[in-house]
Amino acid sequence: MRRVVVTGLGALTPIGNNVETFWNGIKSGKCGVDKVTLFDASEYKTQIAGEVKDFDPAEYIDKKEARKMDRFTQLALVAASEAVKDAGLDMEKEDPWRVGVVTGSGIGGIGTLEDQHKTLMERGPGRVSPFFIPMMIANIGAAQIAIKFGTKGINENVVTACASSTNAIGDALRHIQHGHNDVIIAGGAEAAVSPLAFAGFCSMKAMSRRNDDPKTASRPFDAERDGFVLGEGAGFVVLEELEHAKNRGAHIYCELAGYGATDDAYHITSPVPGGEGGAMAMKLAIEDAGLKPEDVTYINAHGTSTPYNDKFETEAIKSVFGEAAKNVAVSSTKSMTGHLLGAAGGVEAIICAKAVSEGYIPPTINYQNPDPDCDLDIVPNEGRNADVKVAISNSLGFGGHNATILVKKYED
Repeated sequence: MRRVVVTGLGALTPIGNNVETFWNGIKSGKCGVDKVTLFDASEYKTQIAGEVKDFDPAEYIDKKEARKMDRFTQLALVAASEAVKDAGLDMEKEDPWRVGVVTGSGIGGIGTLEDQHKTLMERGPGRVSPFFIPMMIANIGAAQIAIKFGTKGINENVVTACASSTNAIGDALRHIQHGHNDVIIAGGAEAAVSPLAFAGFCSMKAMSRRNDDPKTASRPFDAERDGFVLGEGAGFVVLEELEHAKNRGAHIYCELAGYGATDDAYHITSPVPGGEGGAMAMKLAIEDAGLKPEDVTYINAHGTSTPYNDKFETEAIKSVFGEAAKNVAVSSTKSMTGHLLGAAGGVEAIICAKAVSEGYIPPTINYQNPDPDCDLDIVPNEGRNADVKVAISNSLGFGGHNATILVKKYED
């Protein structure tokens, strides 16, 4: 099985519009949650979100082309471009048929869908944009990345709700391991801070209603957590076959060594009590890497700040790690970014890559009230320096989708 390494990182998040700013925000415990500005949320039960701030697509993309893209595609293209630049990938020197793109987006262009439906209702079918369909469909982010860089290998988008971009990165790992591609740009993007999406989540009573204190609203594993905070953004990595990366002198952040994916087969929104599906995904990823649970230093938890998710994920971790659960650091960086839905796994994969390469474990901020059901080392409120040899990232999605990836320190 061919070895796969991470050579490039790119991110647009509520706490930074590039990887350096984002990572510094993670280390300082910065929270990107605030009042919604992308639309008037004054009549909604929830009025807060983790928005990407000060983002002008014209700074990165030709204005004419940007107008043909939904916001999620713009975010995807910018973050993927940063990852490609960071990797020093020169497509003129690559066989385009050996370079691919695998993205994840759980919802895709919902903002465009809402806008064009309004146009249909108010102005009639003849005024709906001819770009409506290609702007809305969730695969178009992957397509636009391929068009920009001329990649002609695998090109697909994974839709598994909040597990989408972790599945995308895991699927990309398999394509390279089995020799189908040498390089894949993988990750995800989401831009669902929109009136309709917000209304839907509000009706589900899934989101926090701490409108008076946005910065502390996302509080994973805290006893007084009351729901997730919706976020938006994009996170991408460049994955390469090891010898390919070495031959071109690429900087290697870490090795992507394991992947596990399962389904609860239980409920359309709730994770299964006990977390057996998430537990199996972790177990498979660890075994895939040829490791044991006690080898894992850090877990970037799905940790959504919802009552059931955090409790059941804790139970899942305990079932996999046994006594070792007492020694592994577990944090939820959604306390800082909010929940980026299908893009969460891409952003959190970057966090794991940086944790391994720089020896730092991020905190879970806003932790004030211990919950006996979530009695792990959740790195409360302040991160810590540590020799992070192995890190895993969990993503769990509506429909029972579970995905885990494992990264480890690169050793030649």
